[in-house]
Amino acid sequence: MTTLIVAEHDGSALQPAVLHTVTAAQEIGGDIHILVETAAELQPLAVAKLLKAVVQKESPKLVILGKQAIDDDSNQTGQMLAALLGWPQATFASKLKIEGEKAQVTREVDGGLETVSIKIPAVVTTDLRLNEPRYVTLPNIMKAKKKTLEVLKPEALGVDVAPRLATVKVVEPGKRKAGTKVADIKALVDKLRNEAKVI
Repeated sequence: MTTLIVAEHDGSALQPAVLHTVTAAQEIGGDIHILVETAAELQPLAVAKLLKAVVQKESPKLVILGKQAIDDDSNQTGQMLAALLGWPQATFASKLKIEGEKAQVTREVDGGLETVSIKIPAVVTTDLRLNEPRYVTLPNIMKAKKKTLEVLKPEALGVDVAPRLATVKVVEPGKRKAGTKVADIKALVDKLRNEAKVI
């Protein structure tokens, strides 16, 4: 099985989730392809379109990426990628196990833990509690330096990354007016009926 890891780089360092995603892929086994994504200035949809083009080129069975992307930490890229590919997705994975053609993903929710089963191929976004990351040894760093790197530009993948949204203006919300104390229910009903006109 081939797993594609999206290693997000902000121009100075890899995001912390990258170590967890690589460790998860090593535990699954099979071929691991790593895409170092450095498109911090792109909007989430443009990043997802680029990732879709790479997925179609590489044909992995599983795409693993951090739950928040370097674009603006909005937790959108993984979900958008899954939607563009038409693949199932599991988000905030704190445990990942592959069983045949399915992925068992455990995630933390408000009430405790939830385990979902999704068919492969799939997109999984990870939580930092996924595993204890394995750090790269010096011999493996030296081996990695000898690997050939393929640099892909959006144009070569046929992806238009022109911004679709523009921030026109950012304004703070107005100050809230102070509340009013009322003596009893009758006074409250009177204010709601006559001043606020909501009843």
